[in-house]
Amino acid sequence: MTQEICPNVLVVTEDVATTRLLLEVMAGRGIRGTVVRAAKAATEQLDQHPWDMAIVDLDEPGDAGLEIVRQIKRRYPEVPVIMLSRTSLVPVVVRAMRDGCHDFLVKPVERPTVESMMDSLLPGHAVPLAAAEQADCRCLFQIAGRSPRLFETIGLARRVAPTSLPVLITGESGTGKELISYLIHRAGPRAQGPYIRINCAALSETLLESELFGHERGAFTGAHMQHKGRIERAHGGTLLLDEISETGPRLQAELLRVLEQQDFERVGGTESICVNVRVVSTTNRDLAREVDRGRFRADLFYRLGGLRISVPPLRERKEDIPILVWHFVNQFAREVRRHVAELDPEMMDLFFHYDWPGNVRQLRNLVRTALVVGEGPVLSLAGAPWLQAELLATQRRPGAIPSLRLRDLERQAILQALRLTRSHQMKAAHLLGITDRTLREKLRRYRAEGLLADAERAPAGAAPTGQETEFTWPAEADLAPSLAGESPCLKAPA
Repeated sequence: MTQEICPNVLVVTEDVATTRLLLEVMAGRGIRGTVVRAAKAATEQLDQHPWDMAIVDLDEPGDAGLEIVRQIKRRYPEVPVIMLSRTSLVPVVVRAMRDGCHDFLVKPVERPTVESMMDSLLPGHAVPLAAAEQADCRCLFQIAGRSPRLFETIGLARRVAPTSLPVLITGESGTGKELISYLIHRAGPRAQGPYIRINCAALSETLLESELFGHERGAFTGAHMQHKGRIERAHGGTLLLDEISETGPRLQAELLRVLEQQDFERVGGTESICVNVRVVSTTNRDLAREVDRGRFRADLFYRLGGLRISVPPLRERKEDIPILVWHFVNQFAREVRRHVAELDPEMMDLFFHYDWPGNVRQLRNLVRTALVVGEGPVLSLAGAPWLQAELLATQRRPGAIPSLRLRDLERQAILQALRLTRSHQMKAAHLLGITDRTLREKLRRYRAEGLLADAERAPAGAAPTGQETEFTWPAEADLAPSLAGESPCLKAPA
């Protein structure tokens, strides 16, 4: 399954030639374009669909074009806006940029310029999706990947979705348990009903009780009016209890009643409120073990777990790593207006040998950081040596405990920086945020203390002038073990 959810672009112009060119470029990239000719029509379109980009003609009568820009930035500040105009006078450009424009195109626009702009602001690398849904030109959710473990999890979620059976979703933090929960909601008969979430770990037991069941006016100090709880608001739909293991014994007993009888009373009230709610719960703990330890009610555990779905950690589906990297490139590259066409093989080597304790969430944040601190068409960790040191230091090796000593991390970061800069000590020092003199002193101390093998040593007389020096590196396994064969999906998907 390839990427099917298309970006949406709003074009506001009366220029026929410009419109034709823009639509041709967008069609070639699978981008959906909506063209309006008047400022009033553009204003009406703003809230009709979620927009990924807007292209506005500055040559509208008066300041109509700039007013549209202001409205877009006021309502949707994250949406990039491109201005069109016949003039490139500095005052005009400056005014447009002050109003929030990301770029400025001078008419007649040229195809290469438009293509480059689209690539940087709306990356559309084809990504295999295990599950996705779109409604009213809006992406509801996407689950990227193609591993058998992921398909097994999604298949089980789809099978249980048409029922009202309570579902318990287990998995480590950052694996995507909430996405599976939303998939269950959207794939079932309650899709048009409300989808209400509550994080049980984020609130104290008293606040959690009020949020779940609601309260009557005067139930406690500060309860100035009646408040409907999440359970009541989820009537006819789905209630997600995130991190259900963090609830206390009293609240667990009250939740059991809701599951068994589908009714409850608000805090401070006596009226019994009947609801029809499908409950989905998530946890990153072993609830069976929590039951054995007396920390979780056994009857609630069996009632919540009508069906149990386990979301695999990223380390058990590493074939999805390149797919996820491209998926996050599509999401975040426009923030820095960077066109990424290739993934650095060394970076992917580190990714494949890392255990990912933070799972997909950690990978997402790492890719976003690499996009921000790097530059050029190749996505790498060259601009983030601290991340390289972290990945290298915590690689899992059979029979070995990863070293977290500060001295070892420092040495690994220095060696990696020298490798990335081809032993250019001045560039390596700049990359590490230290002076070249400090770098030379550290290398000299490593040699004196025997911390560098012969193959790792730079020439003793390496000049501190920033000139290129020869430097022989250790075996690949000492820094980033290579996979057998080439890492897949390094180049941008066609």
